[in-house]
Amino acid sequence: MAAKLKTGDKVVVLTGKDKGKEGEISRVMPKDGKAIVDGINISIRHTRQSANSQGGRIPQAMPIDLSNLALVDSNGKPTRVGFRVEDGKKVRFAKTTGDVI
Repeated sequence: MAAKLKTGDKVVVLTGKDKGKEGEISRVMPKDGKAIVDGINISIRHTRQSANSQGGRIPQAMPIDLSNLALVDSNGKPTRVGFRVEDGKKVRFAKTTGDVI
């Protein structure tokens, strides 16, 4: 299946503790159906001190399910993503505005 959300896309969270927050996708894991969004779903990870790191309590963005994310269109509203063929190429477009992403 083609990827509706890709790295670098600006998304909004639809459900969960971070509902309504916006961020940019930094990593997508299509096999797991999850993505990591900067500043969203932050968890505190306790790490041990080592020769090359300080250690302590480090905030880290955890993966969030792709079904809980929606792309932000040019108007700043959440939208679904569709596909269509233009000039022999398959492109993504926003369902609300019809603009190519």
